Amino acid sequence: MSNWLIYTIGFVAQILFSSRLVVQWITSEKQRKVITPTLFWTLSLIASFLLFIYGYLRDDFAIMLGQTLTYFIYIRNLQLQKEWQKFHWSLRFILYSVPTLVAIYYFNNNVIDRDVLFKNEAIPIWLLWLGIISQVVFTLRFVYQWLYSEYKKSSSLPLGFWLLSLVGSILILTYAIIRKDPVLFVGHLLGSVIYIRNLILLHKQDAEKN
Repeated sequence: MSNWLIYTIGFVAQILFSSRLVVQWITSEKQRKVITPTLFWTLSLIASFLLFIYGYLRDDFAIMLGQTLTYFIYIRNLQLQKEWQKFHWSLRFILYSVPTLVAIYYFNNNVIDRDVLFKNEAIPIWLLWLGIISQVVFTLRFVYQWLYSEYKKSSSLPLGFWLLSLVGSILILTYAIIRKDPVLFVGHLLGSVIYIRNLILLHKQDAEKN
């Protein structure tokens, strides 16, 4: 597949990821507090699928790992917001099954494919591990958010989510610069600004409560 098409898929995914943050940011600015709109999770779900495909086409296991770990958390948050049930049953079935089908199709239980992902000459082993660690830290924000939301019985984005977002984003920016990946760089540069702004809003919320 041509590079321009691969990068197009990646940039579309990052545009959707960035759009979810912009939607969340604007909504929060209007309310003067951190808000989690439903559109945030819907865009997350679509973007995650596209970025998974981009990661495979780039032979980048770190990207694929990050998207695989968060996909179902996006669905769970839609369930907590009572929006998932509004989707047609056929669409819910497709969204549940697509990750599994994609994994079977692309990996095909083939050892050669796995070797390509883990032994990509374009990505030294130390850089691969930097990418994996970056994605794990970045993904942990959603694990934390999911556990927090389950505890509160409502979908929300707490302080820990934004702190992990900022740390993970800085690590991924470092990875993107070394990897010379414009898709990751542009997406996480904008994201870092919004993460900082949400931390400021949360600080103001806490100050007003006290």
